[in-house]
Amino acid sequence: MRIIGGKYRGLKLAELGAGDADAHLRPTSDRVREAIFNLLINGSHGADLDGARVLDLFAGTGALGLEALSRGAAHCTFVDDGAAARALMRANIEKTHTMGCTRVFRRDATKLGDNRGPGFSLVFLDPPYGKGMGEAALASALAGGWIAPDARIMWEEASPQLAPEGFELLDQRRYGETHVTLLRRKKAP
Repeated sequence: MRIIGGKYRGLKLAELGAGDADAHLRPTSDRVREAIFNLLINGSHGADLDGARVLDLFAGTGALGLEALSRGAAHCTFVDDGAAARALMRANIEKTHTMGCTRVFRRDATKLGDNRGPGFSLVFLDPPYGKGMGEAALASALAGGWIAPDARIMWEEASPQLAPEGFELLDQRRYGETHVTLLRRKKAP
């Protein structure tokens, strides 16, 4: 895995190795990551990454959040409850020298609790496929004040996802076995 674009373009990220069989790490492939960022940056409903605050739920290796930082995001908070994932994230944060603009939380993404800072303008959601955890995490993030009004949510899953209440569907794409759903949080009336 490598960073695809931006100031860290070409940087090789930490190898998964044998890993932890219980960690269920399934990093987003370089090809899908490139397609996601093309959709975000060049799509008609895209997001401005310059200065963005990013929340990477079920962060795994941290590749999505680090890609956003490489392309101009100001901050990324990574959330994952797996020890193997957090070790890989920390190694990748060190490789990119982004310690000053990142936070790593050991937390269940479906039970985030209250956010004590400003909301995030871009959320990556890459839960274990087919377990209903993505919708639970999105509901938890919304209830806890983690998601800023008009934020974009990039949701990876094994099947296309419907927009939950409070969100609107902007785009959906399929890349092999991965379905990517782009949502926007609706502004309060």
